Amino acid sequence: MMLKRFFLAPALVALTALPATAQKLSLDALSAYLNGMKTVEAEFTQISDDGSVQTGKLYIKRPGRMRFEYSPPDRALVLANNNTVAIFDGRSNQPPESYPLKRTPLSIILDRTVDLGRANMVVGHDYDGTATIVTAQDPENPEYGNIQLKFTADPVELRQWIVNDNAGGRTTVILGATKTDVSLNNRIFDIQRLVRGDK
Repeated sequence: MMLKRFFLAPALVALTALPATAQKLSLDALSAYLNGMKTVEAEFTQISDDGSVQTGKLYIKRPGRMRFEYSPPDRALVLANNNTVAIFDGRSNQPPESYPLKRTPLSIILDRTVDLGRANMVVGHDYDGTATIVTAQDPENPEYGNIQLKFTADPVELRQWIVNDNAGGRTTVILGATKTDVSLNNRIFDIQRLVRGDK
């Protein structure tokens, strides 16, 4: 399943445009931005390496919570909560597939404290003329792959991520219209509530 590959490999995030005069953002500035990012609601477009495209809505509540709602016809749902990632197939009545959050790229941006300056976490720190691109991995488990995070400046924003998995797969997620500091009920991240079929 494509979603399974996306979340078992490390991930990455990117989205806006920078002024021509902008410079590469420091790892300290990017860590501070991620640590200050408490809640996010955004539209997203996901492009897999086979060229397939999916869209949906993304919700983040740091630390530790994330929800991907995929638009029809997929109707898939991916939740991260309580150190677990669960993948619900909208076209199946089977229980969700679940994995430890630590084994996914989500853990890099959902940690209570993000420190991109940590030894061996960042393996790439570049500027493409419009955005700062950070390639990060779990320093204790580099075999899980890496995530490329793309940030714009003025103000700093995470605009896209690319997941490079350990099998050579590549999945891009581009963020669209984004709201921050929104009120998000913890119920929307409750994996067991959905397993039980509660409303």
